Amino acid sequence: MKFGVLGPVLVDGVEVAAPRQRALLAMLVLDAGRIVGHDQLIGGLYARPPAGAANALQSQVSRLRRAVAGVVVEHHPAGYRLVAEPSEVDHLRCAELLRAGRAAEALGLWRGPALADVDAPFAQVARQHLAELLISCAVSGGTEELLRDLVAQHPLREDVRAALMRSLQREGRQSEALEVFARGRALLADELGVDPSPVLAAAHLEVLRARAPHRGVPAQLTSFVGREDDLRRVAKWLRESRLVTLIGPGGTGKTRLAVEVAHREAGEVAFVDLSATTDVVRALLDGIGVREAGLLAAGPVGAEERLRAALAVREVVLVVDNCEHVVDEAARVLGGVLTSCPDVRVLATSREPLGITGETLSPVTALDPDAATRLFLDRAQAVRPGFRADPGLVAEVCRRLDGIALAIELAAARVRTLPLAEITARLDDRFRLLSRGSRTAAPRHRTLHAVVEWSWELLTDAERDLAARFTVFCGGATLHAVTTVCESDVDTLTSLADKSLVEVVDDRYRMLDTIRAFCASHAPDLAAAHARWFLQRAQEAEPHLRAHEQIQWLARLAADHDNLVAAVAWATAHDLDLALELVAALATYYWCRGLRTEAAQQADAVLRACGETPPPGREQAYTLCLLIAWPAATGDQSARIRQADALLATFDSPPRYPIMTLMWGMALGAPADDSQVWHRRTRLLNDEPWSAALTLVGDGLVARMEGDPDTGRDLLRRGAAAFTEVGDRWGAALAFNQLGEIALADGDPANALAHVERARGLLAELGATEDTAEAVAGRAQARLAAGDPDGARTDFLASLDLARRAGAPSAQAGAHLGLAELARVTGDHATARAECDRAWELCPGGWYGPDQMRCHIALQRGRIAKDEGDPVSARRHYEEALRRAAGQRDRVTETVVRAELAALPAP
Repeated sequence: MKFGVLGPVLVDGVEVAAPRQRALLAMLVLDAGRIVGHDQLIGGLYARPPAGAANALQSQVSRLRRAVAGVVVEHHPAGYRLVAEPSEVDHLRCAELLRAGRAAEALGLWRGPALADVDAPFAQVARQHLAELLISCAVSGGTEELLRDLVAQHPLREDVRAALMRSLQREGRQSEALEVFARGRALLADELGVDPSPVLAAAHLEVLRARAPHRGVPAQLTSFVGREDDLRRVAKWLRESRLVTLIGPGGTGKTRLAVEVAHREAGEVAFVDLSATTDVVRALLDGIGVREAGLLAAGPVGAEERLRAALAVREVVLVVDNCEHVVDEAARVLGGVLTSCPDVRVLATSREPLGITGETLSPVTALDPDAATRLFLDRAQAVRPGFRADPGLVAEVCRRLDGIALAIELAAARVRTLPLAEITARLDDRFRLLSRGSRTAAPRHRTLHAVVEWSWELLTDAERDLAARFTVFCGGATLHAVTTVCESDVDTLTSLADKSLVEVVDDRYRMLDTIRAFCASHAPDLAAAHARWFLQRAQEAEPHLRAHEQIQWLARLAADHDNLVAAVAWATAHDLDLALELVAALATYYWCRGLRTEAAQQADAVLRACGETPPPGREQAYTLCLLIAWPAATGDQSARIRQADALLATFDSPPRYPIMTLMWGMALGAPADDSQVWHRRTRLLNDEPWSAALTLVGDGLVARMEGDPDTGRDLLRRGAAAFTEVGDRWGAALAFNQLGEIALADGDPANALAHVERARGLLAELGATEDTAEAVAGRAQARLAAGDPDGARTDFLASLDLARRAGAPSAQAGAHLGLAELARVTGDHATARAECDRAWELCPGGWYGPDQMRCHIALQRGRIAKDEGDPVSARRHYEEALRRAAGQRDRVTETVVRAELAALPAP
């Protein structure tokens, strides 16, 4: 939920109607996450507390809970606490943004005077504290209008007055800024008898210095969007360092950022564009306004000496743009200037560092999604006033354009003639789509193709070759992968990084999709080498995924997830042996990450390409693909299970990947009493520790489903301990979840909660969002059984959100089924029926245990009908649940359903 006090008091954008409850909520929000004492709350609510004030406070809290659905106010012996994260509370978020240097965003959270609709004893002091927060935000990033209002309200606040002066100075209104200073100085003298403080005096000096010339700094025709943090950071570094270089790929906005920094500099600035020249010295002389004729009168002297002589006695910022094509010469000349001219500072832009001692590098990377969207909308509305679009679609366009500012501006310009959906559809051919830019721009900035081609032409032959080969990777790669698959050397790769053709993020190298699309047209076919490399990596990782180092190896494979998917797709089309081995080697990874739907779809595609018979020598990999893929099959799913079972019957030793036995058990369910399947499955488990732990947990699951919870509990506890010792968090989580269900059936919700919470923590470590969603739903069930419906609702909704983000319909169905039970026990039968219907719609057509899910939905429908006094419908639903439970050989659920049927009146 979202809570707001920076304006009228709001919860998720809605006002609280009752004044007393509104005031109570405001006090809790101001101390969100902390316990607010009874006396503090009573004193804050009542000028004259009534008799029985504690009971009155309790009554107000109860009314607040009823009035605001979903709000969680906990009672403690010392008082009450609003359960909310800092990010959900506007004044805490405001303070966090301010600390992060994002004052403009912080100010955006203000909707008017703080606590505007609260009339209670506490409000006056609270408004004063919040006013200080507003002032701090305004001083760091407020508009002129806001600063003028604050100066009027606080005429003796020198920090606010100084901020207003700087704001006016940045707009080129030095005279007005000096008037603001003069009025402040007079007020200080008249009211307090003091001179301006150093804060106000420093602002005065900045305004006076701002009258120095800004030579050649281009005036901008569009607003500056999306790099406010970069602007502040670069300005700060330029004050602290004498050379700052903005580096990054073409089109990211280096020049525009440099221009904005230049406009805000208080002293003399000279802007020099090197893109159209190879004579760096001559361009610098022209940029600082030194005319050659006047200098020659003093006698013959070299151009560099003239440049250094002209700058030796000046305090100036040189903004030197587009150094990349003359980088060696620019570095030599600027290095000489910095050495001999102590008051000169340089802000350079380049696609690679200048390499001068003392250089501070400031990468200009892709715009973040919010800034990119704002830039697109700003430029689109400029060419098509009134333009409106789905923010999600705009964000998708910006994402596919890598957040490159120039690409976004070029795409936004096309909304004048093309619908946004058409622009999105044409992005696969982005260089053709974005082929029209400003006629006034430099040729290399008129089209997206020209921007990338400019960088390409500056590369050496070896660098071009590696850039082309690098495009085989999806989502980046490690140094080892690049040098091996591309058969390249480290120096060439780091040179590409220096020249902004690839980025280095967390020891991985990646290429923006826009650059990749250009370079791919020059690439040789390395897909086979790429797929073989990632097969080796998957095979190397697999045993570590069942051990203590599980988290680290999962993270390594997750970082290469896009490469793994691409390798499987290529192999499926070109090398079926390789495809089968890849899917098999990745089975443990997909299972532990909770990516089973994606794995099933990949395995299904490989099987369809292979046909009905495994290739010779690939029987194990083929069988594992059958077990992975059967839920995604569009035909007879049971046929695939029978085929897998028949193939497994031919194996006389444990499989290469032990996960196969687990998946066999999940596919077959609990064995029938007279079945030989269980014995074959046991034979295929070897005696290594992970398989031994799996045997304990598997036997425990079967014992529980066969109606022997005591044996099941003992085996599962031993299995959980064994998996914990091995280091497999997923196996341990499976055991703890089952122990939680047994405790819940025993009427011990506290113990159930402890087990399920332990499972949830382990799954969260794995990043298994779908499994975590199911664990959170289990926690909700325990809370409901413990008499905490509010906590249960919070967890069911959290589970639903996790399941949606994971794209997991089965987990979503489970969350809706939980909400149905919650609605039923609270008497809301209409909502309970609707939630059951939604769960049924989401229950997948084929997945591990879909019949079990439908069984529980039918059971819940029967209970709803029984509570509504409809025994006929209840019996029909119970009989369906019984049929499904028997089909699953789930004796636990079967016993529960039979008891429900026995309790109904005879038909």
